[in-house]
Amino acid sequence: MKILLDTCEFLWLVSGDTRLSPPVANAVRNPQNQVFLSVVSFWEISVKHGLGKPPLPSAPSHFVPGQREKHLIASLALDESAIASLGKLPALHRDPFDRMLVCQALAHNLTLASSDPLIRQYPVTLL
Repeated sequence: MKILLDTCEFLWLVSGDTRLSPPVANAVRNPQNQVFLSVVSFWEISVKHGLGKPPLPSAPSHFVPGQREKHLIASLALDESAIASLGKLPALHRDPFDRMLVCQALAHNLTLASSDPLIRQYPVTLL
């Protein structure tokens, strides 16, 4: 399975937060699965960290790549095929970061690991 982590799921995973569901934790730790973190999530973490949330032990520029490497999570670039599908996506969710993650999951046939109930309204495969 190819899994795209939502930003919250990534942060919960790397911090050991109990809000990460056992199915997501197990899927991420399964060596047969490929796990990705979008540059969109890196961007979101950087923007929000600049506003004071989330608190991180180091700057996002060090923290995110370090945690991706530690947890064997690949980076997913933002490409034109994902951006092109944004205009076709119904306006069910106002968060531009989450909408772009949905587009990336759809464009690249990825299973999206997200606990966001608004994302569940989209026709995307969810974990």
